[in-house]
Amino acid sequence: MLNTVTYDGPAGTPLLIAHGLFGSARNWGVIAKRLSATRPVVAVDMRNHGASPWYESHNYHDMADDLAQVMTGPIDVLGHSMGGKAAMVLAVQNPALVRRLIVADIAPVTYGHSQMGPIAAMRRVDLDAVTSRADAKAQLGGLEPGVDDFLLQSLDMKAKRWTLNLDVLADAMDEIIGFPQVSGTFAGPTLFLSGAASDYVQNDARPAIKALFPAAKFAKIPGAGHWLHAQKPREFEAAVEAFLA
Repeated sequence: MLNTVTYDGPAGTPLLIAHGLFGSARNWGVIAKRLSATRPVVAVDMRNHGASPWYESHNYHDMADDLAQVMTGPIDVLGHSMGGKAAMVLAVQNPALVRRLIVADIAPVTYGHSQMGPIAAMRRVDLDAVTSRADAKAQLGGLEPGVDDFLLQSLDMKAKRWTLNLDVLADAMDEIIGFPQVSGTFAGPTLFLSGAASDYVQNDARPAIKALFPAAKFAKIPGAGHWLHAQKPREFEAAVEAFLA
């Protein structure tokens, strides 16, 4: 069973939040708490991340099954990046479990970019010699601005370990950047919410999206990239609230 963080809210349809690669439920704490003003919110640590169990596999069918295990009845689902792909598979495979679906800055397609760079950077850190997060940050190096601070949220200083199953994530990278074969569709309300400055959801992906999600609608947040919820949190929350309402 996945580790979950629950934010109590008024009675209503709960919202489940699934984070992206190298993330955690904690990354979504501020947004989850704000969204819980109008509904209960549950944020999860995906498998091989955070406080959730580590497994030898890391594919979207398994991740979708993980999400299904923490759901009771039809609820709303929000997934970002890797979590968005897992949420899409969940909705297609188990449409009765999902009322409304929000997919944040990802499409049901295979991407050409790998995320092995951050894994290599984390592997380079000499955890036995690290005495502070600043030490670890200095050793990470060579990453895009802000990525080092994001990764450091998954460093357990006390245990001197990453809370990410780096070996399995590396082995499964082709599956993570890909999208599995799925049968069926999710006909419920679906929002593909993207950053206007991101290139993750291109117009040529719309046929694949519409094939699986015939009711899909599209919206973009100006000035936001792939990390739209972190870069434009208030605008992101407003878009989510408007769609769920």
